[in-house]
Amino acid sequence: MDQIKIGEFISSQRKKKNLTQAALAEKLGITDRAVSKWERGKGLPDVSLMIDLCEILGITVNELLCGEMISMENSNQKNEALLLDMADALEQKNKTIWTSMWLIMIVSIIALLAGIVVTAFLIPEGVWQVVAILGICIIFLLPCFYALKLEVSVGVYKCKKCGCEIVPTYSEALWAMHMGTTRHLKCPRCEKRTWCRKVIKK
Repeated sequence: MDQIKIGEFISSQRKKKNLTQAALAEKLGITDRAVSKWERGKGLPDVSLMIDLCEILGITVNELLCGEMISMENSNQKNEALLLDMADALEQKNKTIWTSMWLIMIVSIIALLAGIVVTAFLIPEGVWQVVAILGICIIFLLPCFYALKLEVSVGVYKCKKCGCEIVPTYSEALWAMHMGTTRHLKCPRCEKRTWCRKVIKK
């Protein structure tokens, strides 16, 4: 989706309705800065605002997301192109989140090992060395919890028995036994506990 094009389209349709940015913002219950941000192509309207925005501007959601008026003849083609664009954007977002998760995990593990080695050599054996190592381990766990949250937010886990796609809650994923990104989860369809592999979907 072309944010600049969508922003220019919102601006032109707003002006056709003789609305200022402030007037449009008031109708939507937001600030005029948010409208200005859309029109400059710096962001898109929140999904919860799109239907109201389209009603005010007298356009369809498809036209909003395409950034232009759509004739009936071109409607199907535009819809298909829009769905492909949205699928590509979601896939790219999932890849970015997945990469971030692995980066966090790798950096955390390197930092943990480096911290333990440095502590072992710089702090004399005794209580303070144990306290330091425990502290490093606790600090290491914080980014791990965040990385798990990222892992759960993309794709699904696939049941090994029936192929059901499982989207566990954060707590279910946290307490499940795991090997890498494969987790021992209970399938809601076959109700069996199996090792479910993570699958990144569009």
